[in-house]
Amino acid sequence: MSIEAQLVELEQFAKRENLTIAKQFVESKSAKAPGREVFNHMLSAIYKSKEPVGILAWHPDRLARNSVDGGQIIYLVDTGKVIALKFPTFWFEPTPQGLFMLQVAFGQSKYYSDNLSENVKRGIRQKLRKGEWPGPAPFGYVNNRNTHSIDPDPVKAKIVRRIFEEYATGEYNLRTIGEHFALWGVVSASGKPLAKSTLKHLLTHQAYIGTIIWSGEPYEGSFPPLVPKDVFETVQHVIKSQEKRRYVRRKHDFSFLGLFRCGECGGAITAQLAKGNGGTYRYYRCTKKFGLCKQGYIQESDFAVLLRKEVNRVAINEQCASRMLEQVKLWEREENVDGEKHTRERKTKLEVIDQKLDTLVNAFLEGTLEKETYLKKKAELIDAKAGLREEKVSLQARGAQWIEPLRNWINRAHHAQNLASSDDLSKLKSFVENIGTNRLLLDRKPLWTWEKPWKILAENSRSMSWLGDRDSNPD
Repeated sequence: MSIEAQLVELEQFAKRENLTIAKQFVESKSAKAPGREVFNHMLSAIYKSKEPVGILAWHPDRLARNSVDGGQIIYLVDTGKVIALKFPTFWFEPTPQGLFMLQVAFGQSKYYSDNLSENVKRGIRQKLRKGEWPGPAPFGYVNNRNTHSIDPDPVKAKIVRRIFEEYATGEYNLRTIGEHFALWGVVSASGKPLAKSTLKHLLTHQAYIGTIIWSGEPYEGSFPPLVPKDVFETVQHVIKSQEKRRYVRRKHDFSFLGLFRCGECGGAITAQLAKGNGGTYRYYRCTKKFGLCKQGYIQESDFAVLLRKEVNRVAINEQCASRMLEQVKLWEREENVDGEKHTRERKTKLEVIDQKLDTLVNAFLEGTLEKETYLKKKAELIDAKAGLREEKVSLQARGAQWIEPLRNWINRAHHAQNLASSDDLSKLKSFVENIGTNRLLLDRKPLWTWEKPWKILAENSRSMSWLGDRDSNPD
């Protein structure tokens, strides 16, 4: 019963028994473990009392369900500090027989508590073996009472996918991604943008790739993942890289600092402010840390123009992106048909192995098979079954392994068209970081090694007529 209901019942019991309640102690913590503050305060008051007292409770298990607290109650009865224990549902007298029955009641309460805990743990272990989520559903999922697992929420699942996709671009940090999605109505209970800790927990939660982490151990979930694994890993990389940078404090926010190295001496590129002609200008130059270097300064505005020009080489327009995405949909449908065929084949093989396992177990139980042979054959079948399951999962995700990255690449290439004319230098920097490596600044010109497939697009942008008309500057 609830605490309120217990208090009402105890007051009525006290009236029937003509008992006077001197003081109430209401303990909300579980009696499973010692250390309850209100209970200890009650014991302290009993020890300090000059006269013996009585205790009125709903049941002995309200006083103790652990050996420490139960022992203290019995000791108080033995020493005469407690001369009466009254329970509406249990009889007690301060006699050897009564103390024995009280010990039995405390023991039963402890046994019930321990047994309940073990039953809960066993139930959780069984759920984990079956790949069922063992608790309240994470954001983006809902608990399914029929399957005892979780299903994607029609609306929240889309929000989770969008947060991962946006954050994977590297254009946001935990604060700005929260502000971005607040504009979409994704806010906390107080109406404010989601806290950074909340977003980090969401972005690192492995449930979104179909994995259950319980007591530090991973389990394969039977529920559908919300986020492709490659996108999830990209997000983890972005989080780690931002955590490394967050301790660097700079007086001025130079957008391209740390993006390039000197193409002549290999030194770092630093930045500084300069005043002139009634304004303040930002410049970038080599630190000349490794000795003599002839490289000069470049103004940030000129630097941005050169970067936009390079980004524009891999930008595709709306028409081009639409045509490419349509082709991706065709490939995706073909992959799904092929994947379903292979999945059915693996499912049939799994059913055959299950039948063999049943036959093996029956033979062992009937005594027609030695234990050593049984264990060896069972291990072989279990290994084969695990291999087929992994192959089945791999086949199901095979399309997503290249189709989803391709789709993301097309969207980013289309987004490059906006960056080529954008004044947001931080987003321009993030994009350049993703499309090129070995970035150098030589003779006031940015140079880098193009990442695939950006290299193909950059080198063939004018000859790829199948892309459609490009809305780009001929220069």
